[in-house]
Amino acid sequence: MALRYKCELQIKFIKSFIFLTTIFLMTSCNNPGKKNYSTVRKAASNMYNLNSIKGYADVNGLKMYYEIYGKGNQLVLIHGGGSTIQSTFGRVIPLLAKSRKLIAIELQAHGRTSDRNNDLSFEQDADDIDRLMEILKVTNADFLGFSNGGTTALQIAIRHPERVNKIIAASALYKRNGIDSPFWNYMEQAKPEDMPQQLKDSYTQVSSNPNGLQVIFYKDVKRMVSFKDIPDEKIKSIKAPTLIILGDKDIIKPEHAIELHRLISNSELAVIPGGHGEYIGEITTLKDNIYSQEYMISLIENFLNK
Repeated sequence: MALRYKCELQIKFIKSFIFLTTIFLMTSCNNPGKKNYSTVRKAASNMYNLNSIKGYADVNGLKMYYEIYGKGNQLVLIHGGGSTIQSTFGRVIPLLAKSRKLIAIELQAHGRTSDRNNDLSFEQDADDIDRLMEILKVTNADFLGFSNGGTTALQIAIRHPERVNKIIAASALYKRNGIDSPFWNYMEQAKPEDMPQQLKDSYTQVSSNPNGLQVIFYKDVKRMVSFKDIPDEKIKSIKAPTLIILGDKDIIKPEHAIELHRLISNSELAVIPGGHGEYIGEITTLKDNIYSQEYMISLIENFLNK
């Protein structure tokens, strides 16, 4: 949603932390050992060798940026908070694109997508994605959302069920008690300098807006501080087959994922070794060993092909 900093509020099971909406703040506690970034860059560069379509669409007052990879059944990728397409999904796009048509999106004020004069909300993100699908003439698709994107994927299934075939909700939050209280206290005093450098770099590499980084930081923080639970009845209304994914050292509590699994009648739950986003190679969690993403792709493919 990095080097050691701001770790004093870390609790035992929080060892991996990206920005979940605005979870820039504790990501630095994840994998404190030295990382080989030449290996990371080499792995991430694979996606740039893929053929792709890149474009913008006029969506509810935004110039919304998207990228399309591969052929086959359509899978929409929804990034985490404070992130870009590449920082969340850069390590798995080359693997997923072998058998699927991927539609990767950057949401309001993130990456290359413009901003508008309103606060961020998961409901609005869901409506923006629905409108983009209409513009791209995508009747229905599968959706993979990570962290904030996972919460947005749940909102798409709630608000636009006709658009959804299957949902993969990875490290998604639907209730405040899904994260321990120190996080919520910490969010109230969040500062832009707390944002992991990898996410800063990912934004500045693609955005032409010099002030955009602070804008997205504070908008994401505000959304998280004011986050309200999604009512159980709305979660129960989700009928699409759903795969819930969680790291065993995730910022999201295992109990939260189990509760979500029990509320969505047609759902499966997978708990993967690692932290928040490590299982898909999210940029702040990368290690020299990148092969765990191949296992994750197999799990996703098996679910989508059922």
